Amino acid sequence: MQLKTMTFHYMLLLLFALPLIKTTSISPGKQAKSLIKWKDDFSSSSWPPSLLNSWSLTNLSSLCNWTAIACTKTNTVSKIDLSNMQITGTLALFDFSLFPNLTHFNLSGNYFRGPIPSAIGNLSSLITLDFNNNSLYSSYNGFSGPIPDNIGLISGLQHIDLSWNLLEGKIPPSIGKLRELQFLDLSYNSINSSIPSELGLCTNLTHLSLSSNNLNGELPLSLSNLKSLVQLDLHNNRFIGQILLSLASNWTELVSLNLHHNSFSGTISVETGQLRQLQYLSLYSNKFSGEIPHCLGNLSQLQGLYLDQNHLRGEIPHSLGKLTQLQGLFLSYNQLTGEIPQSLGKLTQLRGLYLSDNHMTGEIPQSLGKLTQLYYLHLSDNHLTGEIPQSLGKLTQLWGLYLDDNHLTGEIPQSLGKLTQLQQLYLSDNHLTGEIPQSLGKLTQLQQLYLSDNHLTGEIPQSLGKLTQLQQLYLSDNHLTGEIPQSLGKLTQLQQLYLSNNHLTGEIPQSLGNLSRLQRLDLSANNFTGVIPRISGLTGLYFLNLSSNSLSGAIPSELRMLAELDVFNASHNHLSGEIQSALADLLTLNISMYDFSYNNLTGPFPTCGIFNKVPTSAFVGNHGLWSAEGPTECKSSSTNSKSAQKNMVSVFLYSFMGFTVGAISIAALFLMFRKRSTIRPQVIKTSQNFESFEAMILQEEVKFTFAEVVKAVDDFHEKYCIGEGGFGKVYKAELQSGQVIAVKRLNTDDSNDVPAINLQSFQNEIRTLTTIRHRNVIRLYGFSTRKGCIFLLYEYLERGSLGKALYGVEGVTELGWPSRVKIVQGLARALSYLHHDCSPPIVHRDVTVNNVLLEQDFEPRLSDFGTARLLSIDSSNWTNIVGSLGYMAPELAYIMQVTDKCDVYSFGVVALEVMMEGTLGIS
Repeated sequence: MQLKTMTFHYMLLLLFALPLIKTTSISPGKQAKSLIKWKDDFSSSSWPPSLLNSWSLTNLSSLCNWTAIACTKTNTVSKIDLSNMQITGTLALFDFSLFPNLTHFNLSGNYFRGPIPSAIGNLSSLITLDFNNNSLYSSYNGFSGPIPDNIGLISGLQHIDLSWNLLEGKIPPSIGKLRELQFLDLSYNSINSSIPSELGLCTNLTHLSLSSNNLNGELPLSLSNLKSLVQLDLHNNRFIGQILLSLASNWTELVSLNLHHNSFSGTISVETGQLRQLQYLSLYSNKFSGEIPHCLGNLSQLQGLYLDQNHLRGEIPHSLGKLTQLQGLFLSYNQLTGEIPQSLGKLTQLRGLYLSDNHMTGEIPQSLGKLTQLYYLHLSDNHLTGEIPQSLGKLTQLWGLYLDDNHLTGEIPQSLGKLTQLQQLYLSDNHLTGEIPQSLGKLTQLQQLYLSDNHLTGEIPQSLGKLTQLQQLYLSDNHLTGEIPQSLGKLTQLQQLYLSNNHLTGEIPQSLGNLSRLQRLDLSANNFTGVIPRISGLTGLYFLNLSSNSLSGAIPSELRMLAELDVFNASHNHLSGEIQSALADLLTLNISMYDFSYNNLTGPFPTCGIFNKVPTSAFVGNHGLWSAEGPTECKSSSTNSKSAQKNMVSVFLYSFMGFTVGAISIAALFLMFRKRSTIRPQVIKTSQNFESFEAMILQEEVKFTFAEVVKAVDDFHEKYCIGEGGFGKVYKAELQSGQVIAVKRLNTDDSNDVPAINLQSFQNEIRTLTTIRHRNVIRLYGFSTRKGCIFLLYEYLERGSLGKALYGVEGVTELGWPSRVKIVQGLARALSYLHHDCSPPIVHRDVTVNNVLLEQDFEPRLSDFGTARLLSIDSSNWTNIVGSLGYMAPELAYIMQVTDKCDVYSFGVVALEVMMEGTLGIS
């Protein structure tokens, strides 16, 4: 008995001594030498060596006083904090086995790369593991490879942050062994597995973020065990199926639920109403259907409700009026019907109300005038009727008011003049009557004013000249009378002025020549008289339409100063003068579309300069013109040289007229044009041609700056490049807010010299995408040309191009018949919109599988408008060859004339590819 008692005591003593033995077997000296060996592997090019001068062989005895080191009572390392030291290195030489007492390991905000070693599982005392990037735009950790399977050995771990790295593979099931885990952030990596059910064993989790990966499959039922969850963020993945929020009835502590940008389907479960602590519910950009549950009105703490870009139908529940803490209500891009509930007027904390692009009917409730904290009110693209409520004049904090594309009647309320903070006012495409209120002249912050396509009468108010911040003014397609006010010449920030299709009279005022930033001027279809004024100050103008008026006199020679002019339509007027002398100065401009038809021009029709590329149909209706026999002499030798080159091109083209249309002739033409461009390269100086272009954000909901974008791509580092073409490169920018955008940067080795063809593509993108908006057309967020850095900002679509989906490794397995039909239908809607709903019509000219991008649910978006052209119904629309081989219409190669049928031909080719490629295995 005594022997057994002694044995037990010895065993007990040994058990208590084990930790001491473990600790003492690893001396501080060994740890110090190991850390020095690790430090020697760091790159000194990107971090100040002085930061770790204390890590030295001459200082081994002072390990616990080293920079970034903390120790236990036994003088072994317990904490290593190298955060934000700009270190470049790996973990390959870090000996995890020598640091069993390490509780905090922070390497965030550095440039560590490579895989996370599996030996990390030896850190059995670890509480906090942080490899996150705390300086997102200046540095990042580049850890790659899978998460080690033995991470579950670190049983005491409470905090894991591995976000913003290059991790891939799967989430190891062993993570379920981390029973003490409270914080897990694996967001912004490339993890491509499903969520392991073992994660439901981490019942102490309060924060779970797996966003912006390639996670897929359905959510495991085991997540219902996470009763302590405060934040759940799974956005921007590929999750499918129904959320089954009934399993979330245990998440009573949940404050934030972010599931947007996935492919969740089904209805929004009524159990969502049990999440009483919820402050943010983000489900936008999914495939939810059915109605919005009334029980959402029970979420009394809710501050943000994001349900836009789904397939929701039915009426907006009146119960949402109980969400008195709500600041953002986003229901746009659904199929909602019925009237706007009066109860929404109780949401007095609301900052943004987004109900656009639905099927809402009825009148705009007067109660919305109580939302005095509102910044944005989006009701456009619905079927709303009745008058604009006078009560909206009480929304004095409003920045954007969007009521366009409805059936509103009555007059524009004078009370809107009280909205002194307003920057965007969109009332186009309604049935508004009466005069434009003088009170709108009080909106001194206004940047966009859209009143076109209504039944407005009376004169243009002089008070609009006070809107000195105005950039776009659209008054076309109304019944306005009188003269253009001289005061409009004070709008020095104006970029687009549309007054077409009215009954305006008098002369075009000389004061318009002061609008040095003007890019588009459309005065067509009015009753203007007199001569074309001197507008040489409009150096940024690229679209000028003066057609269908009663203008007379000669074409002014000052037009030669409009170096950016691309479209000039002066048809259907009474212009006179000898054509050769009147237009001699225009020979130096690279205008792609002229139209001088139906005027009183006289003289012989020349055959040089611009007339070599503009067919005679652009001058029909001028009865004083006749064809010159033989070549008419040009005004300058430089023009002769340019004309000679173009005549050579014409001869080459006509040599193909007798051949059957086919791929060989098109390819030959394409190569010929490329050869010509290499022989005589055109270079345009940025400093000379972008004086009217600056940085501009075009979408009011955008919450980022250009500086953030440049930092997000590390000043356009190659690691962020996701595509490359002749125009330049496309980068993926992941912003700090979580938003992901695409950045197209113009290709230029010298920031002062931009190839002309790329510059024209850049300008075409801007001028086209700023004037159109459609669900199946890519959204342009903005553009910048500051400091010689020229780029455009677009929405980012995770699936990439249709070409990738069709011909990629995973393409044909995902593209079933419903998805293929959806893609073809969406592309057809986009082209129909461009051809029939835009004025003037727009021809894309390069519809290919690579220029169609796909949303997560395979909704297509037409992109790349660098070759797009406005289509003038009254002109010949002569053009150079553009587009992609195999997609170009045959008639374009023969007659060089662009029509909407060119896009239809390309659409047919794309449709055939979609329907035929890889369909043999589809049932």
